This record gives sequence, structure tokens and C-alpha cells, in this order.
Amino acid sequence: MKISLRVRLVFGLLNFLCILSAPALRAQTPPTTYAITHAKIFTLAGNTIDDGTLVIRDGKIAAVGANVEVPAGAQSIDGKGLQVYPGLFDPVTQMGLSEISAVSATVDTTETGNYNPDVVAATAVFPSSEHIPVTRASGITEVLVVPGSGGFASGGGRGVFGGQASAINLSGWTIDEMLIKKNAAMTLYWPEIETRTFDFATFTRKEKPFSEAKQDYDKQVTELTDWLERARHYSQVMEKGSTAKYDRDLKLEALVPVVRGEMPLLVFADRSRDIRNAVEFCDKQNLKMVLAGGDEAYKVKDLLRSKGFPVILRPMLTLPLNEDDPYDQLLSQPAELATAGVKFAFGSFDNSFARRLGQNAANAVAHGLPYDEALRAVTIYPAQILGLGSQIGTIEPGKIANIIVTNGDPLEITTDVRYLFIRGQLTSTNNRHKSLYEKYLNRPKSAN
Repeated sequence: MKISLRVRLVFGLLNFLCILSAPALRAQTPPTTYAITHAKIFTLAGNTIDDGTLVIRDGKIAAVGANVEVPAGAQSIDGKGLQVYPGLFDPVTQMGLSEISAVSATVDTTETGNYNPDVVAATAVFPSSEHIPVTRASGITEVLVVPGSGGFASGGGRGVFGGQASAINLSGWTIDEMLIKKNAAMTLYWPEIETRTFDFATFTRKEKPFSEAKQDYDKQVTELTDWLERARHYSQVMEKGSTAKYDRDLKLEALVPVVRGEMPLLVFADRSRDIRNAVEFCDKQNLKMVLAGGDEAYKVKDLLRSKGFPVILRPMLTLPLNEDDPYDQLLSQPAELATAGVKFAFGSFDNSFARRLGQNAANAVAHGLPYDEALRAVTIYPAQILGLGSQIGTIEPGKIANIIVTNGDPLEITTDVRYLFIRGQLTSTNNRHKSLYEKYLNRPKSAN
């Protein structure tokens, strides 16, 4: 087949334009290899390296050490005078599920009904949330998104099985780009024995006899037990039966990894009585429990240690539960748990103040917690608690390159994050807070 001269000229011109544009296209492609040199590197997996080099390649940590060579073609960052840490991990947030808590159309934290184990947080995450860049600018590179986990961003309701929490990186155009683990934990809000209720019709509190409140509590625990037993039967059918011989139940199917011990159960409870009841229940049911909240975990620390159940503590700058508790009880609790041998992590349980995760840990240091434990409680410990320790939390070859480069201690409010890497890519620290600060800092002065 003959090709006309005009067609050949057109293709020739297109080829010429492609050759001219190739360097520009290459310039727009972000580098895949970085080297941070002459920095003080806190690996959290071994000794601190005073003058080290960290190499990042294809989203992973390729090498770290004092005598590491910089690969040819790597984008080099001079880290002299700077410090390198693993990115901080906030293990309880509603990141991407709630934008403006007072505007219901921007809140997607809960589903109707008490039992929603099939709900997955990742499906509702809004990657363009303004909370995300604000949070990562403080050195937080990954979070666990938990349905209905409370805080200022909570939608109010929560049910019993709130759904499945998802671990995500704080960078990406889509949720698929952000995901670390879609089904990271199942949330359970432990029933309470409530003798006092609030009547919204009359805006008054009503007292309920303890016997009646206990009866309601026992009913909820029985229902919870029934759900788990049905999930076990469903698991057996999945293993041995044909899919053509049973009706698929998405709620029970979602609980199968929980009853098999493959997925941790994130149990929300604060009072010591509720924590003790939850621990005994999960131990009897052979569930992989992680306590969330735990305001009175110190009262049952020996029980938690003996069962090997870790704790994710909520923010401590609040009033203690009881009027006769010491004012600093919540602040001193982390030190008590550490001394008792209970593994714990710090969480924000929120969106709006997730950026203060590091300072929350620092407050515990001021009340007796060793500094190294505080740093681990916002990096490697939450990763280990959620079964993600092999991927994130320390600076080791092969792990995801979620890295922060700072000019000081990441637990100090005065420290700046100079460079931020998420999935091995240099990520902007620009955010709405910063832009508003600069806008009003540079506003024109009045004529007067």
C-alpha cells in the first residue's frame, strides 16, 4: 500500500515534535531515586546514625547507613543539620470521612443500624480533603481511618459493629493510590451499662434502675455473641461447602477474618468495668483485641498485659472521667502502662487536631514516659499493633519510604518538617492553614 507524500510529511512532523518534547516530558516525571545525605537518622530499628545517608528508590527504602554511596542519577538532598525519622502514624482518625462536622453533607462517618461489619472506611474516603495536607505537614504520613470513632468530626452515631477501618497514606489522587491496607481492623463499640439516659424530647436526664440497665447490657452482649457464632458457622460453610449451596451474607462474610483471628478487633471502651468485660469477652471468643480509648486502662493494666492486648490511647488534654481523679491522671497513664509492659500507641480520634499527634506524645513525656517510648508510640508501635510493622514504622531497607526530614524533634511544636516523603515521593507540605497564614501575614496595611 502506497502512502501519500502528505501523510508522510504529517507523520514526520509528529515524530519531530515528539523528539523535541521528550526532554520536557522527562523533566515533568518525578524522580524515582532520592538520597538524603549527612543527616542524623533515627531508624528506630537500631542505633541512631549521626552522619548518615538514606537512599529511596521506587517508593521503598533502598539503603541506610553511615557509608552508603549515592546512586548515579539520584536527586540528592543535603541533610546537614537536619534529622530523619519514620513518618508518624495516627492509628485512630476519621480522615477523609468528615470535612466540616457541622455540615452533614460533608460527613460520612457512620451507617444506619447497629451492625455494619461489611462497611469499609476506604470506600468513603475523600482524597481531596483539606484535612489531609494540614495533617501531613505535621509529619504524619499514614493514618487509620475508623468509622464513627468519635471526636469533633464524629457524626454522632456509631452502632455496635461500626465497620472496617482502613490504613492509608496521606498522599494520592485516588483511594487506590493511598491504600496501605483496605481491611485493617474491625471496629466494635463495647456496650455500656447505662443507668442515666438523655431524653431529647424534654432535654432532661432520666435515671434507670441498675437492674434494668444490666438487662439491656446483657441483651446486647448476647446479640454480639450470636453474631460471632453465626460468623463461625458461615466460615465453616465457606471452607467446606459449595457457594451454590448457601446464600451469600456480606455482613457475616466480613466477620469471618475476625473470628479466624486474621483481623484485629478494635474495641472502643473507656471505663475499667467496660474494659474488663471486653477483655474477658474477647479472650473467651479467641479474638485479636486492640483496646481503643482506654481512659481507665491503668486500672486493668495487669489484665491487659497478661492477655497481650495493646491499647490506642485517646488525646490526654481533657478532664479525667471521675471528679476525684488526679488532674493529670490521663497524662501520667502512658508511663504507668509502659512500666507495666502494656504496648500502646497514641491516636487523635479526630480530624481537626490530628496534626497535634506528636505534641500529644510529648505531653506524656513531661509526665514520666521515656522519650524513646513516646516516639515509638507514634511510629512503630501503631504499625505493629495493626499488623503493619513489616511495611512501615521504622527506617529499614525494603519498607515503604514514608519519611520526614525535620529541623528538630518531631514531638516538639516548634519543629518544622523540611522534607516529606510518602511512598518514596517528595510530597508538598503546603496546606490551607499555611496559605491563610501567609495571606493575612501579608495583608496591606491601612492608610492610617
